[in-house]
Amino acid sequence: MEEKKNEHKHEGGYELHEGEHGLTRIGVSLPANLLEKFDSIIRSRGYSSRSEGIRDAIRAYIVEYEWMRGESGDQIGTITYIYDHSQRGLVSELMDIQHHYLDMIKSSTHIHLDEENCFEVIVLKGDANRIRELAENIMRLRGVKHVKLTTTHGRI
Repeated sequence: MEEKKNEHKHEGGYELHEGEHGLTRIGVSLPANLLEKFDSIIRSRGYSSRSEGIRDAIRAYIVEYEWMRGESGDQIGTITYIYDHSQRGLVSELMDIQHHYLDMIKSSTHIHLDEENCFEVIVLKGDANRIRELAENIMRLRGVKHVKLTTTHGRI
C-alpha cells in the first residue's frame, strides 16, 4: 500500500511531507563529519534509527529553549562558545557585540583550541532577557559553531 503524502509549503520555502502516521518528513543537509559523530552517538545510545535520534535531539533542544525563555529578572550565568577565528569579520563582530553589553559582562576568557578554533567563556550578571539577547546575537553569527547559555538566579 502506497503511503499518502500531503505537501505543504512553509515560509522558509521548504516542503514538509505528512505521512498517514502523523509524522512529517523533512530533509536536512549536514557536514559529513557532523553526521558521522551523530551516527556514532545514536548507535552507542541504542536508537533504532537516525530519525529517532533526531527527534530526541530536537525535543531536548526545545525543552532547553523553552526553559531559558521562561527565566526572568536578575540572573548570573555564562555563555560559552566555540568559533572559527579565521571567518572574515567574525572576531570584530564578536567584540562589537560584547562591547554593547559591557554593563553585564563581569569577565571573559579566551582559549585557542587549534589553528582555527577558539573557545570563549563570558561571565555575566544582569537581566535575563538581555543575557538571552546577547547569547542569541552570538548564535546568529556565521562561523560560530557552538553556543551554550547557562543561567541561575542572582540571589542565593
